[in-house]
Amino acid sequence: MTSWLRKYTNFILHRKLLIALLIVLISISRTAADGACASPYVSSCEECLLRGPDCGWCVQEDFLDGAHVSQRCDSTSSLVRKGCREEFIQSPQVKVEVDATLSSTQVAPRKISLQLRPGSQASFVVEVRQLERYPVDLYYLVDVSASMKDNLERLNNVGVALSHQMREHSSDFRVGFGSFVDKPVAPYISVHPSKIINPCREYEVQCRPAHGFIHVLPITENMTEFTRVIQQQRISGNMDTPEGGFDAMLQAAVCQKDVGWRAEAKHLLLMMTDQPSHLALDSKLAGIVVPHDGRCHLEDNTYTQTTTMEHPTIGQLADTLLQNSIYSIFAVDNVQYKWYEDLLDLIPGAYLGRLFPKATNLKDLVVDAYKKLLSEVEIEVTVDHRHAHRFWVNVTAICPPGSSATGNNKCSNLKPKQKVFFNITVGMTSCPGEGSEEGNDVVLSVQPVGFNESVTVTIKQACSCQCSQRGGCLDDGVATSTCNDISENTQQVSPEVCRPEGSGKICNGRGTCVCGECVCDHSNLGAIYGKFCEMDDYSCPYQEGLLCGGRGQCTLGECNCQAGWTGESCGCPASTETCRSSDGQLCSGRGRCACGRCVCDHPPYSGEFCEKCPTCYTACQPHWLCVACHLTHGLVQGSAEQCNRTCAPVVGYVDDITEMASVLGKHCLYPSTERCHYRFHIGVEPGSPQLQISRQPECLSSQRYFVTFLSVFLLTVVLGLGILAVLRIMLRRKEEPQPDPQNQPFDTNKKDPSFGPTTNEKTVTYRRDHNVEMHVQVPKMPLDDIGWQ
Repeated sequence: MTSWLRKYTNFILHRKLLIALLIVLISISRTAADGACASPYVSSCEECLLRGPDCGWCVQEDFLDGAHVSQRCDSTSSLVRKGCREEFIQSPQVKVEVDATLSSTQVAPRKISLQLRPGSQASFVVEVRQLERYPVDLYYLVDVSASMKDNLERLNNVGVALSHQMREHSSDFRVGFGSFVDKPVAPYISVHPSKIINPCREYEVQCRPAHGFIHVLPITENMTEFTRVIQQQRISGNMDTPEGGFDAMLQAAVCQKDVGWRAEAKHLLLMMTDQPSHLALDSKLAGIVVPHDGRCHLEDNTYTQTTTMEHPTIGQLADTLLQNSIYSIFAVDNVQYKWYEDLLDLIPGAYLGRLFPKATNLKDLVVDAYKKLLSEVEIEVTVDHRHAHRFWVNVTAICPPGSSATGNNKCSNLKPKQKVFFNITVGMTSCPGEGSEEGNDVVLSVQPVGFNESVTVTIKQACSCQCSQRGGCLDDGVATSTCNDISENTQQVSPEVCRPEGSGKICNGRGTCVCGECVCDHSNLGAIYGKFCEMDDYSCPYQEGLLCGGRGQCTLGECNCQAGWTGESCGCPASTETCRSSDGQLCSGRGRCACGRCVCDHPPYSGEFCEKCPTCYTACQPHWLCVACHLTHGLVQGSAEQCNRTCAPVVGYVDDITEMASVLGKHCLYPSTERCHYRFHIGVEPGSPQLQISRQPECLSSQRYFVTFLSVFLLTVVLGLGILAVLRIMLRRKEEPQPDPQNQPFDTNKKDPSFGPTTNEKTVTYRRDHNVEMHVQVPKMPLDDIGWQ
C-alpha cells in the first residue's frame, strides 16, 4: 500500500511538473511574439505589419489615451489585454481563393488568388494529368556542317518511317525542318571572299555559305514535301569546333508563327549535331557584345541578327523553351554526349540520346524520347525577377503508386491518365520598398514542363492597413454599427495617395501616411501642416519681420504669394504702374519693371524711369547708322519700324533744323555723299523725339570748292614767300665782316670775364730707372690774351 501511494504521488508530481513546463514554454513563446511586434520606433500601421505575421495595429481612437503611438502595435492577444476591441485591430489574415470556373483537361486549378503579408505563407495543391494521345509537332533542327553529311542523307529515309511509327502514340503527327551552322563572322568562319561563298573550296566540294539559322519548312503533315526539302539540303562549313545550335534553338522556339507550332499539340524540338554549342559571351571573340533580346528575328526565313547579337545564355534558352511549352531532344554524337549531359539539369523537359553513325537509330531515338517525356511530369514555378527576392517557393511532388519521385518537383515512370499532385507553398518576406514601381499584385506562374496549360497565381500583398470611417465611429466610447464589421465598412488605402504629384516622398518626407491622410511631424522650429505636409511657418524668408512679408504662405521652403505680389519673400508688387512715366510708357521704353522699379536695359540710361542719359548727346557718330537707315527709306513716316534695330525708339523729321536751337541736345552732321550732308539733332527730353533729322541736305557747289582751293593755294604761297624772306635777312646779318683783333690794343683791364684763366691738372709718369710722378698745373687762358696768332 505504501509503495502504491509513493508511485501515485510521484506520478502526480511529474504531471504537475510537465504542466508547469508547458505553461512556461507557452508563456515564453507568447512573450517572444509580443516582443517581436512591440517597438518604440513603430509609428504607423504599415510599419507594424512589417514586424511579423502575428502583429496587429489598434485603430481604436480612445485606446491608451496619452500613450505613444508605438503602443498601438503589438500581437493581437496583447492588444486585447490592453483594452483594444477586436473589431478595431488591423491584422490582415492569409487567404487562399481558388477559381474553379475555368475548365481544364490537364492542369487544375487554372487560377488561384493569395493574400499574403510579410512573414506569412500559404499552400495550395495543383493537379496535373497526362493524356493518352496528343497531337505532336516535331521540328528537326539539323547541323549542316560538313561533318554531318552522312546524317543529313539519312533523314531522307527516316522521315516517312518515323511518321508511321509515331501514329501509334499520337493522334496527329507533323514535322518541320530548319538548319544551322554558326555565326558567319571571323573567327568562326574564314572570311576569305572565295571561302565565304564556298567554305569547302579546298576540298573541291561545292558547299553552301555558313549561316546562323534558316527556317526551311514549317510544320506540315505532308511527308512528301518533307522528303523533297531534305534532298535539296547541302552541307556547309566553319572553322571552329562549336556550332551555333543554341542560337538556332531559341529562334525556332520564339518564332511561333513562322515555324507553325500548334497550340493544342505537344512540341518537340530535335537538335541533331556532332559538336558542342557556343555559349553566351563566346561571340565576344568576334566583337559581338549586344546581349540576346530573346525575340524572333526572322526575315525571309533567315535569322538576321546572327552577326549583331550574342548567343543566348543557358537560363535564357531554358526559360524560352518553358514559356513556349517545348520539349527539347538532343541527338548528339557519342563524343559530345558528356558535354550535353551536364546541361540536362539546367534545361527542363530535355532528353539526350546518342546518335549512331549515319543516324541509323534516329527513328527509335525520337520515339523513345517522346515516350520518356510523356512518362514524366515536372513543374517549374516562375515569378517576375523584380519580385523574386521578396518571395520563396517550396514544391513537394505527390506521385501516384507505381511511379517514382525525382527531386521535389518531378514524377517519373507515369502511365497515361495518371494524376500527379504538387503541394506548393509560397511565402512572402517583405513588402515593396518606398518609391518602388512594383504593383500591389504579383503574378506567379506554375508551368508543367511541355504542357500548354498552366496555373496563374495572383498574390495580393497586404502591406497597408484598412481604414475605418473617420468620425462617427465611436459614440461615447462605444463602437457604432458602422464600426462593427471592419471588412465591410473599411477599404484598404495605399500609401501612394499620400505622395504629392512630382514628389518622390510620401508626405514630402515630413509626415506619416495614416489611412490615406498625412499626419505631419512635429518640429521645434515651428508648425508643419497642409494636405501633404508641404507648408510650415519657419523655412521661408522674412520681410519686415513677417514670414513671406505677411503676403503669402510658406510651402516647402518657398513663398506662395497672394494675388498682386511676387518675389522671394512676396515683397514685390505684381503691378507695373509704379514703373510708368508721365507719358504712360513702361520705363520710358528703355527698361523693364522688376519688383516695382525700373531696371534699364541700356547702360547709358538711368533715372527712376530710365529717362536720363547724360552721355547720349555727346557723340554724333553712333547715330549715323540710324540716320542712314532713315535716309534709305526716304524720310517718310512709318519707316521707323524698319529701323528699330539701329535707331533710338523715337525718331522725327523736320524741315528746318535751326528751329531746334532752343531744344536741349546737340547738333550733328551726317556726310551722306562727297558734297552733301544732313543735319540732325540729338535730344534728351522725355516724351519728345530723341533724333530730329533734317529733310533738306546741305550741299557744296563746284564753284565754291574752286574758290576755297584757290584761297588755300594763295595763302600757302604767301606764307612760303614770307618765310623765305625772313631766312634771307637772317643769313645776311650773319655774313657781315667782324673787326680785326690785331688792330685792337691789348687791354688787360678790359678782358671779358667769360675768358678768365682756369686751372688744368694733369699727371705725367716717366719710367726709366725710377718711377717719377710729377704734377703740373698749367693756367688756361684764351689765345687772344697771350697774343698768339
